[in-house]
Order: sequence, then C-alpha cells, then structure tokens
Amino acid sequence: MNLDEALTKLKEAGYKHTNKRTMILEFFSKEGRYKTAKDLLAYMEPYYEGISFDTIYRNLHLFHELGILESTELDGEKHYQMRCANHHHHHFICRNCGATRRIQACPMNFVGEDLTGYAIEGHKFEVYGLCPACQVA
Repeated sequence: MNLDEALTKLKEAGYKHTNKRTMILEFFSKEGRYKTAKDLLAYMEPYYEGISFDTIYRNLHLFHELGILESTELDGEKHYQMRCANHHHHHFICRNCGATRRIQACPMNFVGEDLTGYAIEGHKFEVYGLCPACQVA
C-alpha cells in the first residue's frame, strides 16, 4: 500500500486527515520495513514536542484495524509496517533491522491435508533471521 492509498482508506473509513496521522503514514511509507512505536515516537518528537505514546499507540491500532498497517512481534515487542500487496504471501523478517523479503511458498499447501474436516479461518507464516546486510555488520 502506498501513502495515497492509505490516506484514501483512512478518509473512506470516516477518519480525519490530521498532520500527525499523515506524518505517521509517511514514516511507514518511507521506511518500507517493520518499525516499533519507539522508532515512530523518536521520529515524531522533533516535530511534535510532548507527543505521547498514547497518541502513537492509538493511531497504530487504528491503522492496523483499518488494514493500513500490518504487524508482527519481534523479541516481545510489536513492530509495524505498511501493508504489502493484496495478494497472498509471507515474509522473511530481519530481527536486527526489520527489513522484509517476500516468500511466495505457503505452508498451507501442505498443512491443509492434515486438517481435513476443519474450518481454517486464516494463518500467518513468518521466517526470522538476519538479512545479508546485518550478517556483515
């Protein structure tokens, strides 16, 4: 999802375009990788003195609920990134820098056979490790 699509989705859901919301979405649009609420707060503090974690988390939750951001948990902390393409895929996620790489293979192609008679409602598959750049560093 790009910035314009995210802003359109926000507006269509009946939410206002505020400068803070636009800046949050710009942050994730530019980053192109998983980032934490702490990363976002550090980015926004120079522009919005006294901005709170409550404001950050409230907007992250809203964007996640609207399908603008996707999330994962790394080392006990939630990380967010702009939602990827609308087609089915999975990710390799670098535990150090949050970079992602799309994985086309889906384990459900094999697991489904073991669950005959079950109503599968969804799944999530992520592989964690270090990207090539972080292995060198």
